[in-house]
Amino acid sequence: MQDFLKNFSLEGKVAWVTGASYGLGLAYAVAFAQSGAKVVFNDINRELVDKGLAEYEKLGIEAFGAVCDVTKEDQVKDFVAQVEKNVGTIDILVNNAGIIKRIPMIDMTVEQWNLVIDVDLTGPFICSKAVLPAMIKKGSGKIINACSMMSEFGRETVSAYAAAKGGLKMLTRNICSEYGQYNIQCNAIGPGYIATPQTAPLREKQPDGSMHPFDRFIRSKTPAQRWGKTEDLMGLAVFLASPASDFINGQVIYIDGGITAYIGQDPGNLDPSKMQDVD
Repeated sequence: MQDFLKNFSLEGKVAWVTGASYGLGLAYAVAFAQSGAKVVFNDINRELVDKGLAEYEKLGIEAFGAVCDVTKEDQVKDFVAQVEKNVGTIDILVNNAGIIKRIPMIDMTVEQWNLVIDVDLTGPFICSKAVLPAMIKKGSGKIINACSMMSEFGRETVSAYAAAKGGLKMLTRNICSEYGQYNIQCNAIGPGYIATPQTAPLREKQPDGSMHPFDRFIRSKTPAQRWGKTEDLMGLAVFLASPASDFINGQVIYIDGGITAYIGQDPGNLDPSKMQDVD
């Protein structure tokens, strides 16, 4: 049994999580560090990188962080070279960096559309392209893409985001198709609605004490009747980064409390007294 459990270890691995100064990226990186990996991360500006470094230091994690825009191929190549020089060859890449713009399609400018596509789809292409040669040479590697329920569903005001995440699902499958022969696995995590500081306003009680309408909507569509926690994502991230998942490739795995399997119920039928809080 002990030998089997070693398959989940990331000891000696170098894990790069893009945009991991906070939020889900930080959670992935912490999980990797606790599983034995050396963590490296980038973010779009110095302020965010410093914020991330301070957070890792507070958690007792030694991390390498640098400014790098994932949409700029020259910056990505330079970042990878820095990591190889200072930390080691990258074994694990999590394409976590992303943005969303909630704008009705007819009001969205081409520039806004392109920005979302560039960060959420072209960025993972550029970063994956940068690490694949070394993974091929080594004969192993793990790439984990940050998909979304919008990889499957449409929703008002998120046309660019849904298009990018749908494209990222297919990029995941294509990396699997092209590079699986080199013992490289590319899979994706599709989070549901996760309780973070960014989503906290959507879960706040209304002045009359009632549930926020969006909170009620999400719970009515989720069999678990709760929002996810960042901790809910950490186990799958470690699994997909570890040798335990070596025969899993090209898959998108949703961590959503069952929302993608459920047509939902009338929000008015929810019983708040039976719901779990995650904050």
